[in-house]
Amino acid sequence: MSDSLKDAGQLLLRSGIGGVLVAHGCQKLFGWFGGHGLQGTAAAFESMGFRPGRPSALAAGLGEAGGGALIALGLGTPLAGAAAAGTMVAATAVHLPAGFFAQTGGYEYAALLGVSSAALALTGPGTWSLDRVFGYRLDEPWMTGSALLLSVAAATVVLQRRANALRAEREKDGGEG
Repeated sequence: MSDSLKDAGQLLLRSGIGGVLVAHGCQKLFGWFGGHGLQGTAAAFESMGFRPGRPSALAAGLGEAGGGALIALGLGTPLAGAAAAGTMVAATAVHLPAGFFAQTGGYEYAALLGVSSAALALTGPGTWSLDRVFGYRLDEPWMTGSALLLSVAAATVVLQRRANALRAEREKDGGEG
């Protein structure tokens, strides 16, 4: 395969994944594209056990919109991919009880976005990217491992806090009945 075809493929993948992430983040942050905006998303996050809801919604929106924009541009790809992947770990956990397929509310879509974002963090942005224009200063090999490990650690903390909040809520509801 020629280098031009590989570069075109990486650009196409970055643009597609990044564009979808930007759109989802803008739903959360601004209410665009049929979203609920920050206030509505914060309320939904609270009901799903992400507390406090507003900072959680803001973090998810920024992880998606910001990470997606940087992925699409090929700028700071390890950090952008890790941020988006970490956000999608939490989204996957929310949809996990509904099974695999998105048509039944499952996690397939969130998992695909997360895996794709992590893969782009690992493979890099390709030649047709802003990372290349800036000499790959924001795409160093050590950044990839560090960013992905930090993302996994942050997602683990967020999901543990959610699990604790949901457990406390169940115990409270069980104790009143």
